[in-house]
This record gives sequence, C-alpha cells and structure tokens, in this order.
Amino acid sequence: MTDQTLSRPQPARPLQPPERELSLTTTVQRLWPYVWPRDRLDLRLRVSGAVALMVLAKFVTIAVPFSFKWATDAITAKDGNVSSVALWLGGAIGATILYGVLRTLMVVLTQGRDALFAAVSMNAVRHLATEVFVHLHQLSLRFHLERKTGGLTRVLERGRTAIEQIVRLSMLTGIPTIVEFTLILAVMFYEFDWRYSAITVAMIVIYLWYTTAATNWRMSIRRSMNESDSDANTKAIDSLLNYETVKYFGAEDREAERYDKAMARYERLSVGSYVSLAVLNTGQGVIFTAGLALVMALCIQGIRAGTHTLGDFVLVNSMMIQLSQPLNFMGMLYREVKQAVIDIETMFDLLGQSPEIQDKPGAEPLAVGAGTLRFEDVHFAYDSARPILRGVSFEVPAGQTVAIVGPSGAGKSTISRLIFRFYEPQAGRVVIDGQNIAEVQQRSLRDRVGMVPQDTVLFNDTIAYNIRYGRWDATEEEVQAAASLAQIDNFIKLVPGGYDAQVGERGLKLSGGEKQRVAIARTILKAPPILVLDEATSALDSFTEREIQLALDRVSKGRTTLVIAHRLSTVVNANEILVLDKGVIVERGRHDDLLARQGVYAAMWNRQREVDQANEALRRAEEEEGKSVRVAIEA
Repeated sequence: MTDQTLSRPQPARPLQPPERELSLTTTVQRLWPYVWPRDRLDLRLRVSGAVALMVLAKFVTIAVPFSFKWATDAITAKDGNVSSVALWLGGAIGATILYGVLRTLMVVLTQGRDALFAAVSMNAVRHLATEVFVHLHQLSLRFHLERKTGGLTRVLERGRTAIEQIVRLSMLTGIPTIVEFTLILAVMFYEFDWRYSAITVAMIVIYLWYTTAATNWRMSIRRSMNESDSDANTKAIDSLLNYETVKYFGAEDREAERYDKAMARYERLSVGSYVSLAVLNTGQGVIFTAGLALVMALCIQGIRAGTHTLGDFVLVNSMMIQLSQPLNFMGMLYREVKQAVIDIETMFDLLGQSPEIQDKPGAEPLAVGAGTLRFEDVHFAYDSARPILRGVSFEVPAGQTVAIVGPSGAGKSTISRLIFRFYEPQAGRVVIDGQNIAEVQQRSLRDRVGMVPQDTVLFNDTIAYNIRYGRWDATEEEVQAAASLAQIDNFIKLVPGGYDAQVGERGLKLSGGEKQRVAIARTILKAPPILVLDEATSALDSFTEREIQLALDRVSKGRTTLVIAHRLSTVVNANEILVLDKGVIVERGRHDDLLARQGVYAAMWNRQREVDQANEALRRAEEEEGKSVRVAIEA
C-alpha cells in the first residue's frame, strides 16, 4: 500500500477546551438565527414587540426622577412661587401621584417585555440544544470512544444555560442599558450643563474600563474552575458507573481520595473567584461614588448661585442613583455574558467538528435484494503505524452463515465496525449486493443490517422500550412475538411489571443472559436481511450460552449472517469458517475440513476443548464436594 491509500478523513477531535476564545460579537452572530428565525413570524413579532416595550419603558424610567423633582419643588416653594409644571400637576400631591403612576408603569412595561421575550429565548435554547444533541450522534465512533461522558454532559448543561443567558441578557439588559445611558446623558446636558455630562461620561468610561479589566482577570479563574469542575464530575460519574469494580477491589478510599483531590482544586479556584468578585465590586463602588459626589457638589454650587433649585438637586441625585442600576447591569452583563461565552465556546467547538464518516453528495439508499455481503481486499488501521486488517477478502452468500474466529486482537470486531461504516477502510471496499457501502446512505445501510453485540447495553427504561427499539412502530403483539422467539417471554411474565419492568442503568437489573435475549428480541423485531453476531455468547456461562445459541440459530435462519466468535463450539455448523490472525485470513473452510488440516483452527479447537474439560472436571469436583458436605451434615 502507498501512503496515499492509507490516508483517511481527519478524525473528530476528542473533547478538549477550545484553542481560542470566542468573541461576544461572534457568539451573538451565531445565536442570531435562533433569536430571529426565518420560519417563525410569531417569534419575530415577539422580538419587535419586546423592543418597543423596552424603549417605551426607558422613556418612562427617565420621567420618574422628573416627577420627584416637581414634587420637591412644589413642597419647597416660597411665597407661592411654584413652577408651571407643579401648578399644572396640582402641586406636590399631583407630582407624587404621577411619580407612583410612572414607577408602576415602568414595572408593568418591563415585566411585559420579559414575558413577551420568554418564548423567543427558550425557543433558541431548545433548538440549539437539540442541534448539538443531533450533531453528537453524527460524530464518529472514534470521537465517542475518546470522549469522557461526565465532562461532555457538563459542557452541554453549561452550554444550555449560557445560551439562555446570552440571548436574554443581550436583548433584555444590554440594549435597554445603552438606551438608558443615552437618555440620561441627554437629560444631564439639557437640564444642567456640559460639565455634568462630562463627569457622567468620564465616570461611565472609567467604570466600564475597570469592570472589563477586572472581569477578564476573573474569567481566567472561571475557566480554570470550569475545567476542574468537569474533571471532578467526570471522576464521579466514572467511579459510579464502575461501582461494582470499585467494590471488587475495595477501592472506596482510593476513589474518594481521587475525587477529593479534584474537588480541592475546585475549592481553591472557587475561593479565588469570590475574592476577585469582592475586588471588582469594591472598585466599582468607589468609581461610582466619586462621580456621584462630583455632580452633586456642582449642583450645590448652582443652588447657592441661584441657578438651580432643590428639586434640581433631587433630580441629579435621582438620575445618578438611577444610573447606578444600568451601570451595575453593564458590569453584571459583561461578567455574565463573558462567563456564558466561556461556557458556550466548547459547545460551539463541538458543533464545529465534522463527522469522520459522511454520506457522499447524491448518495442513494442501499437496495438489498438477496443480501450478499463481500469484503474485497480490505486494508484498515486505526493508526497507520499499526495495521489491523491487511488485504481481507471473503464473501457471505445470501442466506448463509459465515463465521470469523481468531485470537484476541486479530481484527474480528473491526470487521463488524466496517460493515456498519463506523470507520472507512483505507483501501479495498465492503460490498452488499454489488453496492459499495461507502457510496450509499448510512441510515439505509444500518436499517438493513442487524447486530447482536457481546456487551449488550440497555436504556434505563422498560423491557418493552428496549425491545421496541429494534422497530419503533411495532405493535405490542409484535414485541411479544419477538420476545417469544428470543425465549425471554417466560422470564418477562414472571417479573413484577412484566414488559413495563425497569431494566436499570445500562440494564444492570438483568443478568447477562437476560440482556442478550433482549438484544436478540429487538434484532428479531428489526428483521434485517443481514445479521452480524459479534461474540454474542462469549461472556456467558455454558448453560446460558447453549440457550442463547438456540435463539441465535432461529434468528439467523434464512438471513445472511456473519458470526464473529470467540468460542468455536458456537460456529461448528457455519457454512464457512474464516480464521483471522494478525489481520490476515490464514485458513478457511467448514469445521470438519479445518480440523482435518491440523492447522491454526485445529490448535484453537484443541485448546478450547482442554479448557472446557478442565472446567467441567472442576465443576464436577465441586458438586461431589458439596454432596459430601451435605451427607456429613445429615449424618
């Protein structure tokens, strides 16, 4: 093979922190199609309505300090010298009523805006989260073998929260705050003079500069916190998923120490995060208070000079105090959005990863007639430095059974992964009824091929759900018929709850044989013309193996079947047996013919018979010992 034949598509990268941080502008641009969906006029109308309510609410917000000023001027007026506005309002009482009405209207408009926009933000969260979920199922098997489940679920959880924060904060806090800044500066310039506006602008600029600098410092701590949080969560999930293994080796203390070490790093970074938050809040408070004191000092000078009234003093104080809220929002907005960008950047990195295996443009569905499966000079390596299959060629004729046997690491299970197109061969091709599976739609291929794996993992749901997974539109009668053919219906009838009984996490409430029967039942329900049995009985005891083998024989009858076997006793009736060793087929033929050759297959058969005989002798000895003990006890 040349280097060119060994080339393959760039594999999806394992889940890692992104190499560069996304900007807020880029993040908003990527989220905008979900906020303003082209196919949802109702949501676009909601966005427009929310923006209109937001602008109106800000004008009302600016009017509130004026009503306070007018009431103050009316109360402090001497010799009936009341401003025209106060006279028009009916004095202090009228201005006070207006103040209450405006504050009430401000709350109503703000809450109405939030309620109107809620459907927009949550629709964006749902659609983007679903897109990520679908994309994860499209990524290659290589990615899912290398990822860490705990870290990935943490990324998805933080990503969903981050989407909602960015959408809501940008639309409901960021834009309104900019509008309010503009209105307050205009009022300062119009009602007072340029000095007030200049001090306010300077205070805002310094405040935002300090907030940005301090937040950037905090975000480096936050990013490290996220990594330590994901690490601790991964260790916890990994340990709990391997609960039995932990118990087998008495490793509870070791697992606790491992988890505590990860949490200790999280604790240290969390303390740093809280300290940095205190520094940030202190600096913001000092900057704002200095600006507030300066404009109030200017107003006092104006009152002494007779250019301003006490109502103006109240107005400028109210304006500045009112400015503190959007300023605080800007600080919070920057912190939260910056934090959300950090949380969402890994999710976007996931979306940026291309599936290693993709359908070619214009790929047609697989059309299965007879169901002949053929490997043609297939070469494959997970890593080019270590070839797994080296020129493998064989055919499974329609309706017949071909078995592949060989030592561990020979490449047997790789063959099943190539059939399902989890990977592409670097050279050669896999053909079904004359069609190269690399040129057909993956979904149609997997619809026509059934699999009973060695390690059956069930969904944490009911028995019926797991059987119906083979064909979702199957009726209850069809589900029960499949269970009967798989010889698990009698067991199901005895279980409390029957078909609605829960199987537990990964099917842990069922035995190995029961899980295999469920896997066989759902494959029967799928009714594929081509069947792959990947060491389906190797992990079972001899009695259960015989029971499962009978069920498998019934499933494979009349179907094109490829059996990948560890135990040779399960393939003696195969139409052809292929002996795979170091990625090469070294022998092929029927069981009796291979034994007669006295080659690799015969040696494997003899070794397995010796092991089986030794196990049988041990079992009989244990039974005899048990009988002797019982006799002694009875005597």
